[in-house]
Formats: sequence, structure tokens, C-alpha cells
Amino acid sequence: MAEQEDPIKQGKSDVVRAARLSVAPMMDWTDRHCRYMHRLLSSRSLLYTEMVTSPALVRGGALHLLDFHPDEHPVALQLGGSDPAELAAAARLGARAGYDEINLNVGCPSDRVQSGTFGAILMKQPGLVAECVAAMQDAVAVPVTVKCRIGVDDQDAEDVLPEFIARVAATGCDRFIIHARKAWLQGLSPKENRDIPPLDYDLVLRMKGLFPALHLSVNGGITSLEQAQAFLDAGLDGVMVGRAAYHQPWDILAQADARIFGEIAATADPVDIALAMIPYIEAHLVAGGRLHQITRHMMGLFAGRPGGRLWRRVLSEGASKRGAGPALIHQALARMQAAQPA
Repeated sequence: MAEQEDPIKQGKSDVVRAARLSVAPMMDWTDRHCRYMHRLLSSRSLLYTEMVTSPALVRGGALHLLDFHPDEHPVALQLGGSDPAELAAAARLGARAGYDEINLNVGCPSDRVQSGTFGAILMKQPGLVAECVAAMQDAVAVPVTVKCRIGVDDQDAEDVLPEFIARVAATGCDRFIIHARKAWLQGLSPKENRDIPPLDYDLVLRMKGLFPALHLSVNGGITSLEQAQAFLDAGLDGVMVGRAAYHQPWDILAQADARIFGEIAATADPVDIALAMIPYIEAHLVAGGRLHQITRHMMGLFAGRPGGRLWRRVLSEGASKRGAGPALIHQALARMQAAQPA
């Protein structure tokens, strides 16, 4: 009889393969409705939740924040926090909920995150991050990973980043996602922190040379699959795409399985995705949800295509109205089709 593979090892290898291309955790964007649509577009890419704070789960009991659809796999939970014991308890809750990976946020620069002593400010405390990661690893069998910046404020990233990676990797953590920008904790808003600090992709590439055994992904400013493939060809293990995957999901995710993972793309048109969302929408409405909670994530489905603006207008004007339902999707598609040149 052939020896069966350990399901835990199989799950870890699956999530590592999926990390070749991932969608970044984005507050207010990558909720479960967004992720469900992203999974329809790509069966292979790794999806991440919005950041969920460990106090909300452990002290606040907000376990509804862990809800996700089984079809989202492989999917990772991103946690924010700085207390090792609390993060371990939150990681345990995430693993129990079925997440394939638990990720620690060491990159978010918002004031709210700083006041809680987690996010990017933890780049200044690699020893504490190592304690947190070690506690999380002891608590769960699924992979524990770290998403970080190259540094914060006036830190010399050339010195800080390799020291940070080495300290945390000493715990056994072997996967890092590096946002190739510093975070400026004073003087820049979270939005400005996504654009103003210069990108230093070369530094991230040098980290792969310094730590060849680690799985390193790059994040920040990546807007196309061509750019993503170039990083993979240069030796990085993964690429994480943020806003481009949200605003142009068809261009990024619908092509990813073929171009990044070497598989045959199954879906030929974004219309198919819009129609495939209807059963999910119906179930959400039956459960008491509102249409706009889902369609707000579908606005970019036809980005750059004829009728894309009309699609967005029909959804934005109609989805919040009382009684709005799947008929609005059909209406938007019909309006688009009617506007096409003969």
C-alpha cells in the first residue's frame, strides 16, 4: 500500500506553492466577500484576510471576524498584536477556524495600530517580534509567517532589515513577505505610506541572497503579472499584489493560474464571474445581508474593458437601495451589452 502523505505537511506545501502569487491583506477591502470573488478568478493564488487584532479575538470575543467560505482555501489569517500569549491564543483560534496560515502584521503604519504597539512600529523591536512568532508557532501546526517593511522612520534599512529577518528566522519562521518601502510613523498618513516612501526592490532581492533558505515574497507597487514574473525570475519565491488585484482583478487574478502557476485558465470572460457570484449573493441576502456589501468589491471586474464605467455606475447607484438583489447584476450586464458597438 502506498504511504499516505501527512495532511499537515500536505497543507503546508499547498500554501507555500500558493504563495508564489498572493493578494495582500487590505483593510476594508479583502473581506470574505472580496475573497470569494477573488477565488472564482484564481484557484491557485493565496488569499489573505484583512488584519484582525488579537485583542478583538481574545478579549473581545469577536469570532465572527474569522468567518470565511470553504471555497476560499488556501486562505491566510493576518493578525495584529504584540503580546506573545495573546497572539498565540488568537493564532489558535484562527487555526481552529480552518485557516491555512497565520500571518503577523509588522507593516501597518496607522495611528491606531501604533497606539496598540503593533504593526510597523514592531520593526523597532525584533526581539519582541521573535517572541511573538515563537509563541504563535508553539500554539499551531499551520505555518506562521511575517509581513514586514524594510524599516521605519530614520532606520538604516540596509542594517535593520537583515537583522530583523535573522532574529525572527531564528525561531524557525521561514516565510517573510517584505513590503519594499519604509513606513514613516510620523508625518505621513497610512495612505501616503503606500505611495510616498521610495520602493527599494534591490534590497529585497539582496535579502534572498543573504537568506537563500528562506521563502521571501516582495510586496509594494506591483501592478502587473509581467512585473510579478520578473521578480520570480530574479529569484524571489513569491509576489504579493495589493491594490492592482483589487482594482483590476481580471487582469491580475484571472490570468494568474495560467501565467504564474502554469495551468490552463478555466474562465474566458468576466461576465462568467459576475454570473457565478449570483448564488453567493442570494445566500448572503437570505442570511440578512445587503447587496452593496458584496458588489462594492465587484466594481473593478470590468476595469479597462468597454462598458466598465457603466457597470460601476449601475452597481454604485442601485446596490444600496432597499430590496436590491441579483436582478441588479443582470441589469448592469444588459446595460453593458446594449452599449457595445454593433
